[in-house]
Formats: sequence, structure tokens, C-alpha cells
Amino acid sequence: MLVSINPDNPQPRRIAQIAEQLRHGGVICYPTDTMYGLGCDIYNQKAVKRIFQIKKRPKHKPFSFMCSSLKDVSTYCHVSNLAYRVLRKYLPGPYTFILPAMKIVPRIMITKQKTVGLRVPASPICQALVEALGNPILTTSAQVEGEEDSPREAFEVEERFGRQVDLVIDGGDPIYPEPSTVISLVGDTPEVVREGKGAVDDFL
Repeated sequence: MLVSINPDNPQPRRIAQIAEQLRHGGVICYPTDTMYGLGCDIYNQKAVKRIFQIKKRPKHKPFSFMCSSLKDVSTYCHVSNLAYRVLRKYLPGPYTFILPAMKIVPRIMITKQKTVGLRVPASPICQALVEALGNPILTTSAQVEGEEDSPREAFEVEERFGRQVDLVIDGGDPIYPEPSTVISLVGDTPEVVREGKGAVDDFL
């Protein structure tokens, strides 16, 4: 099912309805600042497992999740002084930051190194959804493992995933997909893990 949401001023009633669906185990596709993503409530293990199946992703590769703002990050991750300065400068934006996980994060979302990937997208829709749900939402690209192409528009997402998901959010304009830049903030200095949409000049 396609649901249109204003990308700049998301309608609170529609956001609340989608958040309720997530709360009850829904899996959605939604636009971010980098590409269309697949998501669910990180605390609904059945929904998380559904996304592993949809993506055909091995269980040893956990997904990232998104918070609505920087103030929520310290609830789910250990944030050093260095990490805080970096996060404050670059979020919200097209970055995924790897940080040590707090115990509040479900085990299915944590790597063997006890880290997590965290995003705060520069997207009012994403931020509104997380705020309405009250906790982070899983975020991963709307494509199957091994695929190189990613859908640009909501109708393409619906054609590709159909009944595998419960809802597709149409945010209006096409998204020209480019993955987020991944930066590890686990060590004493930031480390570029993957170059993507976010500039890496300051980290090299």
C-alpha cells in the first residue's frame, strides 16, 4: 500500500498511523536522505527477522538503525568526547556512524564486536517517524543483498517488494540513490569504513 507523506512537513496523523503499524510489527519502505530504505521497530524481533528474509541477508550482518536526533544517540550507544564532537558536526546527514552499543539495544542489532551502526538522516519524514514511535527504527537499503540498483521512486519500491512489506511511503520527488558514508568512532580516531554520499575530507 502506498501512502503519500509531505517530505518537508509530514502530516502528524499519517505519521502517527504508520508509527502504530510499526509498533505492531509492521515492515515499511520509506525515503531517506540517501535512498529508499526498509525499516521496522528494532524491538520487534519478528519484524527484524522479516527484513533479514526480504533482504536475503546473513544473520551475522546486523542492520543499522536511526534515531531522530543527536540527543537520543547516547541512550543507545557509548559516546566518547571525540565521538560527540563528530556527531554534533555531521548529524543529521548522510552518514552511518559505528559506535559501541549499550545494553538497551537488542542483541539481533549488535555485531560480534558489540557495536552498532547509527544514522540520523536529514529527512523530516524519518525524524517524525522515530519521534512518533518513541524508539529507533531499523534502516537498510530497499534492495536485496547483491543487487546494485536501488529504486528511485515509491512505485518502483512497491513493484519490487509488493506484499513483502506492509506499507510504502511516497515522499514525492525521486531519490537518486547513493549509500551513506560509514565512519567508525570506536577507536581513538575516526576511521572511514565506506565512502558514500557524505564527504570524508575531514576524516582522511
